[in-house]
Amino acid sequence: MITPRLGFSPSAIFPSLMSNLMEEQMAEVIQGGASPRRSFLGGAFVLAAGVLSPRRSQAEEAAQSDGLDWPGALKGRHRQIVDGYAVNGGFPLAFALTFLLPNESASAVVVLRHEGFPIALNDAMWKKYKVGEAFKIIDPETKAMAEKNPFLRPKAGVLITDEMALDRLLARGVIFGACKMALAVQSEMLAGNAGVSAEEAAKEWTANIVPGVTLIPSGTWGVNRAQEAGCTYCAGG
Repeated sequence: MITPRLGFSPSAIFPSLMSNLMEEQMAEVIQGGASPRRSFLGGAFVLAAGVLSPRRSQAEEAAQSDGLDWPGALKGRHRQIVDGYAVNGGFPLAFALTFLLPNESASAVVVLRHEGFPIALNDAMWKKYKVGEAFKIIDPETKAMAEKNPFLRPKAGVLITDEMALDRLLARGVIFGACKMALAVQSEMLAGNAGVSAEEAAKEWTANIVPGVTLIPSGTWGVNRAQEAGCTYCAGG
């Protein structure tokens, strides 16, 4: 880097000029009409400003571009991600519970993706879109195809243990993420069951995710983020 001989920075002496040139350069680039001279002058001032200000690392910029800060700060020494890629009789929920029981100060994260995504939907969506019938999910209470989410607020004694219910795990602080890609694919598949368009179905499903469950860009994204946050991996399917 060449240090100015007079000991001043362009940004200190010409703040308005730099700002105007930067704005004009950006506008001209967008419109496709920037001249070589203009581009050079604008680029020179932008470079000068950049040299005098700290730059973020590539890792920091990548983290910024990801958007969603999930699963956030996790407590405790012991942390586990349960990869719920299938409903599997509710065992993704059971695995999270059995991890927490001897580690009450630990953190459990569950990702509901692929065929496990329907666990994230409320009763109304299961009934309207015939989710149980479509995915051959048996309600342990009725022993028939589920017409409601069997893992949400179930009657006592219906599940292997009452504490594995989705609402109870949320109350314990278990972090849940649901795959947005699975929502898009499955809502489109089942839109005809409700007599609505794929777009309407996707909007309705998004609005009817169980409160406390976060809709994340994809399930695999969530599994990765949880492991980056210090979680060990447990297959929930």
